[in-house]
Parts: sequence; structure tokens; C-alpha cells
Amino acid sequence: MQNDPELNGKYLGTITADFAVVADTLKEASYQIRKRGFSDYPIFPISKTPIPVGQLLIGQRELATKWNYHASYLDEFVQRKLVDEDKVEDFMKTYKNPDEFCCLFVVDVEFTKFLYVPYPED
Repeated sequence: MQNDPELNGKYLGTITADFAVVADTLKEASYQIRKRGFSDYPIFPISKTPIPVGQLLIGQRELATKWNYHASYLDEFVQRKLVDEDKVEDFMKTYKNPDEFCCLFVVDVEFTKFLYVPYPED
């Protein structure tokens, strides 16, 4: 897989449309991951096909979304070597406030990319 530095408009459109539907669920999952002490760095891998990262939180068929949404966190990404151990500190410095932003890890055939999407205002 190649990590593409830019997310093209085709993907951004489907992610944005889905996000309006799943944002509240992801925000609550982020809160629970942090509150229960699993991690201060929740990550939500999304894909259109099954992936072995995280636990499936919302399947495409559940809410008629284009993407499957998984719940994970930084430690799993390090264990699976998706984030190198020597890059953990850099990741933590760039990680955005999880009360305001959702950290998505977009996985598709052509690329993988971390993407921070702001939660809608209440």
C-alpha cells in the first residue's frame, strides 16, 4: 500500500457524506476509549472491504454508509507496525483534540491515509 499525501475529492465526498451519519457514534466511541483508559489516541480505521485493524463498529449495511468503521487506538497501530515505534512521539504531537476531531485512518486499494475530520457542532 502507498500512503498518498492528498486525498482526492472522490474519497472526500463519500467520507464527508458518511461522517454526517456516523459522527455521533464515533464521538461517543472516542470518549469511551479514553474514559475507560484504553488510550488517549483513538483511531477509527475506515474501509470499503474487510480489514483486520480494530473492531468493527459500524458496518456499511447497518446505516447504509459507503465505508465500514472500526474502532482502534494508537497502541494497536504500533503493534501492527502501521505506526513505527520511533514515530509515536511525532504522531502524538500531531494528533488533534479528540473532543473536536475524529482521527480516521482511510484504507483503500490505492492508498492509506490519516485524516482528521471535525465533529459537527452541537
